[in-house]
Amino acid sequence: MNHVYTGAKSREISFPLGGIGSGSIGLAGNGRLIEWEIFNRPNKKSYNGFSHFAIKAERDGRVLDARVLNGDMQGPYVGEPIRGGALHTGYGFGPQSQTMAGMPHFQKTEFRGEFPLAQMTFADQAFPGHVQLTAFNPFIPLQEDDSSIPAAFFEWEIENTDSAPITYTICLSAGNPKATRQVTHEYREVPNESGNPRSGNPSQGLHTLMLSSQQYTPDHADYGDITIATNAADCSYQQFWYRGGWCDNLEMFWHDFTQPGPLKNREYPADAPRPDRHEDTASLTAHLSLAAGEKKKVRFLISWSFPNVVNYWNPAQTGANSWKNYYALLFQDSRESATFAFNNWDRLYADTLKFKEALFASTLPPVVLDAVSANMSVLKTATSLRLTDGSFYGFEGTIADTGCCEGSCTHVWNYAYALPFLFPRLERSMRELDFTHNKREDGRMSFRLMLPVGRERSNYRACADGQFGGVIKAYRDWKISGDSDWLRSIWPAVKQSITYAWADTNEDRWDPMKRGVLEGRQHHTLDVELYGPNSWMTGFYLAALKAGAEMAAYLDEQETAAEWLRIFESGKQWADTHLFNGEYYIQRFDIKDRSVLEQFDEETVCYYWNAELGEMKYQIGEGCVIDQVVAQWHANLCGLGEIFDQTQTRKALQSLYRHNFKASMRQESNTWRLYSLNDEGGLVICTWPEGASKPAIPLTYNSETMTGFEYQAASHMIQEGFLEEGLRIVEAIRDRYDGEKRNPWNEIECGSNYARSMASYSLLQAFSGFEYDMVQGMIGFHPQHSHHNVGPVESSESVEGSEGSELFRTFWSLDKAWGTYEADAEGARLHVLGGKLPLTRFKLPAQQAAVVKQVQWNGITTEFRIARDSNTVLLVQPVTIEAEQSLHISF
Repeated sequence: MNHVYTGAKSREISFPLGGIGSGSIGLAGNGRLIEWEIFNRPNKKSYNGFSHFAIKAERDGRVLDARVLNGDMQGPYVGEPIRGGALHTGYGFGPQSQTMAGMPHFQKTEFRGEFPLAQMTFADQAFPGHVQLTAFNPFIPLQEDDSSIPAAFFEWEIENTDSAPITYTICLSAGNPKATRQVTHEYREVPNESGNPRSGNPSQGLHTLMLSSQQYTPDHADYGDITIATNAADCSYQQFWYRGGWCDNLEMFWHDFTQPGPLKNREYPADAPRPDRHEDTASLTAHLSLAAGEKKKVRFLISWSFPNVVNYWNPAQTGANSWKNYYALLFQDSRESATFAFNNWDRLYADTLKFKEALFASTLPPVVLDAVSANMSVLKTATSLRLTDGSFYGFEGTIADTGCCEGSCTHVWNYAYALPFLFPRLERSMRELDFTHNKREDGRMSFRLMLPVGRERSNYRACADGQFGGVIKAYRDWKISGDSDWLRSIWPAVKQSITYAWADTNEDRWDPMKRGVLEGRQHHTLDVELYGPNSWMTGFYLAALKAGAEMAAYLDEQETAAEWLRIFESGKQWADTHLFNGEYYIQRFDIKDRSVLEQFDEETVCYYWNAELGEMKYQIGEGCVIDQVVAQWHANLCGLGEIFDQTQTRKALQSLYRHNFKASMRQESNTWRLYSLNDEGGLVICTWPEGASKPAIPLTYNSETMTGFEYQAASHMIQEGFLEEGLRIVEAIRDRYDGEKRNPWNEIECGSNYARSMASYSLLQAFSGFEYDMVQGMIGFHPQHSHHNVGPVESSESVEGSEGSELFRTFWSLDKAWGTYEADAEGARLHVLGGKLPLTRFKLPAQQAAVVKQVQWNGITTEFRIARDSNTVLLVQPVTIEAEQSLHISF
């Protein structure tokens, strides 16, 4: 996969630079600073005044060249269609001057994005030098606080390509985004604080310029500040741009900047009058003297602190409606977070680079690594929040200036597999919030968490896939962490989540007879209800029963375990027998039976009954739906084993690909949202193959291509050995996000930065056959890495892990450690890059386990035996593999 974007292919890029739940600033494909989402809410297509980087080169008191560190602005050039805008703005006035597109800039730029790192190069015939940028925010598995710093990190490298010395000046300008009066721009030099025990190589002294005001009280939603900072040895600054009318401020800034030498400072008192036309802007510069052919680097940082979060989307009717950002407990203001960032920059960058290199060194198809890495960025956008105690909360996605679909929506976050493996403590905090605040006394779970925490819960009906998905996730998080005390703490709520299926108080009458099959009214992630048995909702129920039985048995509740296992087996047998039509799994009910609805209420009848045709609306019926065996995908990822018959599951996936994958949408009819167009391809939600009866008004969103669902199905196909099919789906998705048509770091569904897209992380597990059970100290791999040899789609079969000499390498992460795994014909190596991994057993493909000759840990030969299942290497003495240590297995 080409991660280098130039020209038109960089048009839609906005690469988020910010912390988990801390907000972000977007780095555009041409180098602009856009989408300032640092104010505790989305802020799409925004800019913060005249914020930008610029550079000049001078020699012997003469400026050789000066230009903004941007590339060409991509169209449209007529201006944005702003309704009711002020004179000289909007459509017909061209791009806004704040974009800096009218200033001298670089003719050639390249954007290279491998999340969490972005790199850019800038070149122009008129500019005497090469310029390169590395931009990031720390993203380090298991280190959620280091990965939540409210800041954007920029490291510039300049090379003097001339034959004589040149002095270069890089200037960072930033607007004061909220203040309109009593504005304060305070410059301060911050000394090195090498006593910080968490520091890497501390800074050589720090120049900071903090932009704030006295306009708002400390508890106001707009209270806050931003800091621009550099560690350059030689620095100048301008606390304020010139205040005037018309374009005076930019005219004067460019006049000042293009003079030889440092910037001359300008100050205004806090109570000085200010024109209404523009916000105030400040600039901070770094001066670097380079000999001919010399290279030097300098670091800049933009940090922010807006501590007060307000529920603007669904305010509480009584009581408090705001809370403190978690990062506000770590850092008093933006200068303090900037100081921490600089004092720890080397360590933070090194660990982030270590993660990035470990991920991208995986021998998986490049398009898979592209999909996996790109969607991790959701965690760094306004989709994600961290509450005052550090707990994680997420919208489904974001729209222009509002979080879209509140409440860590359980049925959407079911699909988001990046967080539980990379930052498992944050994922467990979601379970704790859910089971604490969303549970009704009888076990019914609300599927949206209301904020602030502690207020009244949502009283909408339960969501079947969300409710039972919560049980599966609790099981998964227990196995990822191995923390059985944590399981015990949530167990009563987990248990009630299951027993609600047959509770007398269940208004939706899911399984009153304990048959193991969901019936009644089943709300789900496509925002409507299914009626009657179907594999989609029943699969979630079955997986929850099986997970619950194992957890109950572990907690010595044997009667509960036995009962749930009996219900599971009964339901599984019925579903495999009655819901599989020989080709795929269906919904089995009579679409013309009005009494199915009448057992509930008149509102339900009115909503779902198509009186004109005498049939129900929004159902699957005989359709081939994308999530028909989604529960088996979850089970594979969590180690639950078989939910549906494997042979039937494989046939269902083949049918899904055959009927629902569209290589081109040009001839398709899509009455719903348009996520793929023209010759773009994708896997649609539901189809009705020839001979299948299609409801007149079928399942909602049926003709859409939504990436989270697509990744789920593609990953499941790869798990079952249909690698070519899975890869074609992934390739179709990422072709839609090519930088020109859509932003590669913003897969959309119900809004931008959609959480469900993090289903792409499961592709790692699918290709590596990753297994884990930290309760037993087990980790294992069964790679699907012979994809280059897979035949045509019509004849592809399951592919076992290669036994040849081809090297397989992958990234992995669990609660206690993360690292890499690699294997070839000679042996296997599990390497820990961060944390400590306690290990008692290691799973391999049976063919490899049979020929294990030696096991070494940290260079010490370790006794082992092969378990009865023939693919598990049991270590006689448990080991703990620490960072930069390995377990070697020789074949």
